[in-house]
Amino acid sequence: MQKQHNAEYFEAIIQIRPLNKEVIEYVFDLIKKRRDVFVSKTNFEKYGCDIYISDQRYAKSIGKRLKARFKGGILKKSMKLHSYSRIKSKKIYRVTICFRYENENQKDL
Repeated sequence: MQKQHNAEYFEAIIQIRPLNKEVIEYVFDLIKKRRDVFVSKTNFEKYGCDIYISDQRYAKSIGKRLKARFKGGILKKSMKLHSYSRIKSKKIYRVTICFRYENENQKDL
């Protein structure tokens, strides 16, 4: 399936809470390996990072990899109805993957 390469197009949001440089670099390294997936927007806030990407399935697999790599992390998935495709007669959802990882150094703060 051909994905749109519009700068504002995204199918999934990966939320990383709280801000953790190691986790963010790991996510961007995974995304760089795939040519068909692109990042449309990145928001850095004081509470964490939101990464908007173009592929739902890959966002879910990134979530699974994060949970396997960073033990003790909490993974939450949610879907929101975005629109309805009249051509395919399907509901179109946007997925949000929230990964919370607090290592020992952050718990002490």
